[in-house]
Amino acid sequence: MRSMMKLGVITVVLMIAAGVATAKEPELTVVPSVDLDRYLGTWYEIASYPAWFQRNCTAVTAEYSLREDGRIKVVNSCRKGALDGKLKQAKGRAKVVDAQSNAKLKVSFFGPFWGDYWIIDLDPEYRWAVVGEPKRKYLWILSRQASMDEDTYGGIVDRLRQQGYDPARLEKTLQPYLPVDHEELDQ
Repeated sequence: MRSMMKLGVITVVLMIAAGVATAKEPELTVVPSVDLDRYLGTWYEIASYPAWFQRNCTAVTAEYSLREDGRIKVVNSCRKGALDGKLKQAKGRAKVVDAQSNAKLKVSFFGPFWGDYWIIDLDPEYRWAVVGEPKRKYLWILSRQASMDEDTYGGIVDRLRQQGYDPARLEKTLQPYLPVDHEELDQ
């Protein structure tokens, strides 16, 4: 009888803990609409959550282009250890899984394994984007330029808090100094 009571108490405590754990994170929302033609091209990683597959990476970029089959070709590049380090590339593919918004995609770099790629924040002029996934294990802040002004970055971080992300986990990505192309920004 005593062991049944203990089991019951433990079960209730675990259920409460599980409820508290899931209640603290709001449902991850994506942007209402993504124009994939405008989204294609080169993006520079400004900051990200550390990920094993990007260990010791600097000068991280992502290049997206349309494939003949309608999917998206993905080429992620980085320099290992230093800005002039050895080039490392991962080539993959992405597919839209929410055609209503085009903001939810799946990406694969090997075999039949696909991961979530959700566009959760996006500049109206497509100058920057934020990519995450529902479990909040991965996060990337991307920009069309190799740098981002602190006001823009701070606004993104504030919105990430509202989405249930922990900004303290973000690590800024070392990028080579490239002068900002103000003419491109005005387009």
